[in-house]
This record gives sequence, structure tokens and C-alpha cells, in this order.
Amino acid sequence: MKSLFLILFLLFIQYTSFSQENNNVVIEDKTLEGQFDKINRISTSYQTYKVISKDKFQKLKNNVLDSIKASNKDLKEQKVLLKNERDNVAKLNAELNKTKEDLKKAQEKENSISLFGFQISKVTYNLILWLIIISLALALAFFVFKFSKSNILTKKAKEDLEDVEQEFEVHRKKSLEREQKLRRQLQDEINKQRNS
Repeated sequence: MKSLFLILFLLFIQYTSFSQENNNVVIEDKTLEGQFDKINRISTSYQTYKVISKDKFQKLKNNVLDSIKASNKDLKEQKVLLKNERDNVAKLNAELNKTKEDLKKAQEKENSISLFGFQISKVTYNLILWLIIISLALALAFFVFKFSKSNILTKKAKEDLEDVEQEFEVHRKKSLEREQKLRRQLQDEINKQRNS
């Protein structure tokens, strides 16, 4: 029974080692590092050296050269892509600078007004406009003041003229009455002198 148990145990160990080897074959790494590891694992040893079969060495060499060619091809493609991207970045920077310049011009144009052919800022324009408005308002106030003062003086002069005219009229009437009275008296005296 022990021998049967021992045989079954050995078969089990052999089966598990065989499955692990099959699993290793299935999981075989196709990268260069994996291929070097496989060569190292399956090659035989002689003293401190590893003995590799020529066909496996040639296959590994071809794989390495193919990988180098593919890497060089990828590197060239990356360089072309990098150059294209740098060109695109340069174009975009040029467009960005042009856009910034256009924006600056548009902001200057927006913030300025053309007055008599000169571009002046809106602040200066507003300042000039308000100075003109204030000057005109002050001039208007001055002329209104002068007009009202002249109007008052004119009304006073008219009133004085009317007073003088009334006084003159009163004086003229009195003078006329006095003159008429004096003529009557003179006529009366002349009549008295004739009659006497």
C-alpha cells in the first residue's frame, strides 16, 4: 500500500511539474526581456558559461534586430509627429499673437473715438465734451444773468420814462393851464385897458 501511495504521489508531483511547464509555455513572454530569460532558462551550462544553440541565438538576434528596426521606425515617426506638432504649435502661437494684436487694436478702437480725424481715448473725449458742456452752461448762465440784469434795467428805465412822461404830461397840462390862465388874465387886462 505504501508503494502504491508512493507511486501515486510521484505521479502527482510529475503531473503538477508537467502542468507548470505547460503553463510556462502558454504564458511565454514575447518581449525581448522574456526571450532572453527563456534562452537563459533553456540553455545548458558549462562551467561558468551558458551554451546557447546557434538557431535559437540566430532567432533571438533576428528578434532583437526586428525590435530595433521597429523602435527606429517608431522613433522616426515620433520625430515626424514631434516636428509636425512643433510646426502646429508655432502656427498656433503665430495665430495667437495675431489674435492678441487684433484684440488689442479692437480694444483701442473700442476705447477711442475719432474726433476731427484724430483717435482720442473715450476718457479724453468725455473730458473734452464735459468741458465744452460746462463752458456752454457757464456762458449761458452768464448771458441769462446779463439779459435778466439788462431786462431789469430796461424795465426800470421804462418805468422811469413813464414816470417822467407822466410828470411831463402833468407839467405840460399845468403849464398849459397856467399859460391859458395868463392869457386870460392878459386878455382881461387888455380888455380892461381898452374899456377904460
